Amino acid sequence: MIDRNIRHVLIVLLGCFLLLFIQLNRVQVVDAESLRQHPANTRTVQRDFSRPRGIISTADGVVVARSVETDGPFELLREYPEGDLYGHVAGYLSFNIGADGVERSYNDELVGRTPALQLGGLAGILGTEEATGQVVLTLRHDLQTAARDALGDQRGSVVMLDPRSGDILAMWSNPSFDPNRLSSHDGQSVNESFTELVNAEDNPLRAKAFRDIYFPGSTFKLVTAATAIETGVLRLNSPVFDVTTEYTPPLTTRPISNFGGNPCGGPLIDLLRQSCNTGFAQIGAELLGPERLTRQAQAFGFNTVPPLDIPGAVASRFPTDFGAEQRPPSVETPAGVFEDSPGLAQASIGQNDVSATPLQMALVAAAVANEGEIFAPRVVGEIKNSQGETVTTPNPQIWQRPMSTATAADMRLAMLAVVEDGSGVRAQVSNVEVGGKTGTAQLGTEPPQSHAWFVAFAGRPGNETELVVAVFVEATEDNGDQTGGRAAAPIAQVLIDHYFNG
Repeated sequence: MIDRNIRHVLIVLLGCFLLLFIQLNRVQVVDAESLRQHPANTRTVQRDFSRPRGIISTADGVVVARSVETDGPFELLREYPEGDLYGHVAGYLSFNIGADGVERSYNDELVGRTPALQLGGLAGILGTEEATGQVVLTLRHDLQTAARDALGDQRGSVVMLDPRSGDILAMWSNPSFDPNRLSSHDGQSVNESFTELVNAEDNPLRAKAFRDIYFPGSTFKLVTAATAIETGVLRLNSPVFDVTTEYTPPLTTRPISNFGGNPCGGPLIDLLRQSCNTGFAQIGAELLGPERLTRQAQAFGFNTVPPLDIPGAVASRFPTDFGAEQRPPSVETPAGVFEDSPGLAQASIGQNDVSATPLQMALVAAAVANEGEIFAPRVVGEIKNSQGETVTTPNPQIWQRPMSTATAADMRLAMLAVVEDGSGVRAQVSNVEVGGKTGTAQLGTEPPQSHAWFVAFAGRPGNETELVVAVFVEATEDNGDQTGGRAAAPIAQVLIDHYFNG
């Protein structure tokens, strides 16, 4: 009896030891990287806070972050010469609250801890100075400044990127913050500033470009249209939809109306040109169905966190459950009728439970511009050693392939039509080929308020498309019932014109 009890105790102890062993391995091996990158983990920052640290600069050579000597409690102080202009990208380095942005993601490069930096350069080999790394952003200072100026005092965001590589050329969110307030050696001042920023209306620490999601409105019709073409349900010029002012989805008596009650119809290219709610709601609810549209939205990157190379990016959202099939396919509803077909109709026009970051909508336009492929977005293009020699140049990586080259070509024609004589005419730029899509996301408030969107690609006629722009202007009491064509497209026009003609 005693032997049996001892054996039971030994078995229990052995089991506890095994669980402890598994947990230690999980923490030290499996979860090590995620724990190291967690914003609440300041140990890495504290370890490296007093080390020499390389500069962060833009692609056109403007210093965004640097270390300067100081008489304070630490020998070096991190300084951000451009203030809030790169707050969400460069981030900050703070002894009290840790680090964010490039300062966090590229900490090892900045302090020279990577093998490439420790071995690269004559000074590093001879040990004549402490190795540090210089991080060169993909962002251009002139474009970042232009994005800030074009958005002005309006709350919102601008993303400009190269669809051929995923290089982000500008990424501005308003409001922003000055990282100098958080890098100070005055701990009390830092804590007070951090508390003020976190509690401020529309938390300035959160970049609207990639950390917050909003109704994308009609810019999502690009996804719906691409799904219809890619799956063979529709062609660009056939069939022709009836001209109407409203559409009532199956299983509801509540109609969906066009903006302003305007009539519209025609083939798919005209539906996109006019941003026709009735046509796209019918396409989603009756012709595509939930499986096709959900699968294609996810192929564009929805419901997945984009692999941005700085912390905090969030997944854009497309609903995945529209209930059980209520009626099988028929001549009237080829996709069948589902429990939430009314919700699917709304989702097809970027409403209901669809939400997206401005970065995600830029990537949707990038797929059209880049023959159906989406490159992983990135803000860092090069790592140099302290002598200015390039030691690392990350290769662009394809993230998603949501559609074929043929579908992308059709979508390109449709987006060109939007700017040529559709809802996006205010984005036209002389001697530049511009394709776009407006978005007006009504919030259902009283008085009416709407988010304004515009996404576009641009290039010289006959040359590669080299620019994608996404503009988001957030709804406020001041801007009322704004539209994407009136509020966001002109901002994109200024930025495209600056890029090609500035």
